[in-house]
Amino acid sequence: MKLVKPVLYPLGMICLALLAACMESGANQSIDPGMIRLPPGFTLTLYSDQVTGARSMTVGDDGTVYVGTLGQGKVYALRDADRDGKAEQVSTVARGLNAPNGVAWLNGDLYIGEVSRISKIADIRSHLDGSAALKTIYDQYPGDKHHGWKYLRVGPDGKLYTAVGAPCNVCKPEKDPYATLTRLDTDGQHFEVHARGLRNSVGFDWHPDNRELWLTDNGRDHLGDDVPPDELNHAPNPGLNFGFPHCFGKDIADPEFGREAPCGRFTPPDWEFPAHVAALGIRFYTGTQFPADYRNQLFVAQHGSWNRTKPLGYRVALVRFNNGKPVSEEAFAEGWLKADDQVLGRPVDVLTMPDGALLVSDDQAGAIYRISYSSTSH
Repeated sequence: MKLVKPVLYPLGMICLALLAACMESGANQSIDPGMIRLPPGFTLTLYSDQVTGARSMTVGDDGTVYVGTLGQGKVYALRDADRDGKAEQVSTVARGLNAPNGVAWLNGDLYIGEVSRISKIADIRSHLDGSAALKTIYDQYPGDKHHGWKYLRVGPDGKLYTAVGAPCNVCKPEKDPYATLTRLDTDGQHFEVHARGLRNSVGFDWHPDNRELWLTDNGRDHLGDDVPPDELNHAPNPGLNFGFPHCFGKDIADPEFGREAPCGRFTPPDWEFPAHVAALGIRFYTGTQFPADYRNQLFVAQHGSWNRTKPLGYRVALVRFNNGKPVSEEAFAEGWLKADDQVLGRPVDVLTMPDGALLVSDDQAGAIYRISYSSTSH
């Protein structure tokens, strides 16, 4: 078990974090889609540049895309009625909320995850003008802003899943549900902790073949540029503990808490991302538009580092699976980070559309991109 000493970053690194937060809450920045590099046959276009602070996404059965935000306090609806690959209608369906990052659609209703509650807009298709009142489903989550925003999904069991991050860089939370993944019924009943030891999970999905859960987790800061890794964890069963705050990656003991429990007591990640890439939203590709070797492979939005000497991330990665296990990682879409370290955008979430295209949200540019494939565009 490796023990790593903390690293104290200079003031400039702290300023980078503040700058990132300011960019997220500021005006949209334009980006040339042609600057994003993709494999042959793939094309990236602008689905919308009118989604300030765009974060997590979900799609309804009519193709309407719903997008959450953080500091903006809004949830957007995007409609591409003429199916030309660009949303011509962008409306605000809810406003004045507390970091409504998480959105999930089920049976005509839109569920919204804020810092301390989950709420619902019933029959969302009839309320795209923002006229509907939100119905609170559950409001007993902690109110901490630090890692308090929620990623929200509906699982194969029909339950709502959301993680509760640790209220710190690294600490030992004294009570549930900090540093856990939780689930509950869509009416707010039967709340339970599904997994523990998760510092900040802001993306999860279920493998299309066996419906087993996979989730990202962001490693702690201030142990240096290259430690600890971000994680891709596998939770085929409830009740697993992934190690926070004692252990990061497969065998990196925390300097303060690692002596309390060895890494061998916890479930290790099945894949390690480079440190500080900030792996957020993930989706197994279930469409048919992309070539067959992309089917059931995992797309990962890597938001990008804030406290690394040389910035890293700022891309959409592809984790390839074989026999139900991750075996490799490669860049799929990159170019938001320029060679001179200028940051043009920060991918947050990915979403497979009914036509098989892949959407990517960017909270810095306030944009949603659409990635499509054609065998004739090589």
